Amino acid sequence: MGRLLAPPAFKPEITENVDERYKKLRLQVFLGIFIGYAGFYIVRKNFSMAIPGLEALGFHTEELAIVLSMNAIAYGFSKFLMASISDRSDARKFLPLGLVMAAISMAFMIVPVQWIGIGHEKIAVAVMAVLNFLVGWFNGMGWPPCGRVMTHWFSIKERGTWMSIWNCAHNVGGALVGPMATYGAIWFGSWFYGAQTEYYFLAGSFLFPAATAILVAIIAYCLIRDTPQSCGLPSIEKWSGHASKTYSEDSENVISVKQIFKTVLSNKLLWYIAFANAFVYMVRYGCLDWAPKILTDKGIDLQSTGWAYFAYEFAAIPGTLFCGWLSDKAFHGKRAMPMMLFMALVGVAIFIYWQNLDNLSVIIGCLIAIGFFIYGPVMLIGVQALDLAPKNAAGTAAGLTGFMGYVLGTAILANILIGFVMNRAGLNWVFILFLGACAIAILLMALTLRAEKYLSEKPSVKESD
Repeated sequence: MGRLLAPPAFKPEITENVDERYKKLRLQVFLGIFIGYAGFYIVRKNFSMAIPGLEALGFHTEELAIVLSMNAIAYGFSKFLMASISDRSDARKFLPLGLVMAAISMAFMIVPVQWIGIGHEKIAVAVMAVLNFLVGWFNGMGWPPCGRVMTHWFSIKERGTWMSIWNCAHNVGGALVGPMATYGAIWFGSWFYGAQTEYYFLAGSFLFPAATAILVAIIAYCLIRDTPQSCGLPSIEKWSGHASKTYSEDSENVISVKQIFKTVLSNKLLWYIAFANAFVYMVRYGCLDWAPKILTDKGIDLQSTGWAYFAYEFAAIPGTLFCGWLSDKAFHGKRAMPMMLFMALVGVAIFIYWQNLDNLSVIIGCLIAIGFFIYGPVMLIGVQALDLAPKNAAGTAAGLTGFMGYVLGTAILANILIGFVMNRAGLNWVFILFLGACAIAILLMALTLRAEKYLSEKPSVKESD
């Protein structure tokens, strides 16, 4: 496996049409990681859309919450541990492999529901938990190769803007989950289940997205290239003339896993970002994962719920782009202040959502606002992680923030804690927890304000020659 995924060797640098080829390949590679990462979100959070259908079959909310949490736990560990492999692997192969395996794991989710069933609930739930764990684990192979590509093909002076655009892949893929679940059930449910309409949601939630993701993996493989040097081009620092504080010629070399972890785990600022990320993700996935249940419990139909899910994700696209622009232009590359501002506005939207749970129009408006503002901080934390680490450890640096975001923030806080509180204490306490998470995230982000000078301390490569 190591030999199969090994990065391609550097080729001798070409001397003709370098700029033209660099610009063309950058766009091609960017398109590949954008489409590829969107594909991961098609087979990522599907289980939350299936929860109402599973409850209708007799499965219990608290057990389904545990299954839901398996995805985030696996993803958090995988994003951190697999990132150390990704930093030593060919992104062109690593990303599609993870996507295909995630899609296969998702497709098999029909087995415990249809063939084991509610008659053997404990076994069915256990199998669902294992499969959702695998879905999360293989999804963890998505972000690290994209981070590797970003650090190798885009300089620090432009990375915030390009990352804000790429980050919209989350939302393109995530926004499709709701409509695919709704219309996949309508279009393909009868093909698989005939008159058994109670199983139609399985086609939309699991089978249709899995088939689509495999197609996306093939497209991504055709587009992605690992590094400029593997294509006979100079490093991005040499070509652009700009480098981060952490850059050196040695960072172009593959280093050992031990060196990677030592570099990342000794960085205090990364830990501040990682803990802040946990509470950002508590809000991000707490609102997203439980929206279908909250809305259906209020008597809102599944189709409207699917479109509310879509609205949440789609609104993040302009929000992420605006946050990236604001960080680069208005705050001159500083990340903490725009993140704090956006999280405060997320808190306002959550409060309005809480006070208008019987009004679908207001709810959709609030979900749009939450989606618009929450993904900016999600994106900027990733940008900070990449900037803070050397290129040969960038994926692992981002993996640390992802580990905290998904294991602590999503699995423990957003999935298990929110599911427990919703079932035992009611919705009011759920929204109080969301607001508290916003406040804690803001306080943790404030700890990085003084340390952000690193963004402008390093002179450009050309200036230092």
